[in-house]
Amino acid sequence: MSKYVKQLLQAELEHRIETENISDFLVVSTMGIRGVDTNMMRGQLSDKKIKLFVVKNSLFKRALLNRKMDKAGELLDGPCTIVYGGDSIVEVAKEMEEWKKKITVLEIKGAFLEGAALGAKEAAALARMPSRTQLLSQIIVMALYPAGNICSAVTAQASVIAGCIKTVIERQEKQAA
Repeated sequence: MSKYVKQLLQAELEHRIETENISDFLVVSTMGIRGVDTNMMRGQLSDKKIKLFVVKNSLFKRALLNRKMDKAGELLDGPCTIVYGGDSIVEVAKEMEEWKKKITVLEIKGAFLEGAALGAKEAAALARMPSRTQLLSQIIVMALYPAGNICSAVTAQASVIAGCIKTVIERQEKQAA
């Protein structure tokens, strides 16, 4: 491949990183996966807004270096496919773990998250974390729990007072009758 073509490919990778806002991604090896399985996987991941593309390591490392993401270069060894998108890197990891069960030759090599390169074990551990949606729902529940206690404490006292007033009214009605 000529130097000019490599520069064009590197520029295209840099452009893709910038325009698609690729900041967190998984690095997997798809070596040995049949074409039909790859197409099925790409299609189903695309439905979940998860994308994957095969990269030439040296060009991708240079593109990452220019984007100040050079630590991710440590993960690029052998045939590599970059997987990114979805709601979060956790969702991507969960999906790839599911595909790893279906396609045994699929290998998760690592992940790049928040400026740090994670090894294969740490990347697989991401799949066991709660997703962004689950974390947000847990935060909402924790935020609403004290407010619920305050509301029930206030309404409990109000209902006691209302019960007392009702009893007094009923007694006075009986006395008047």
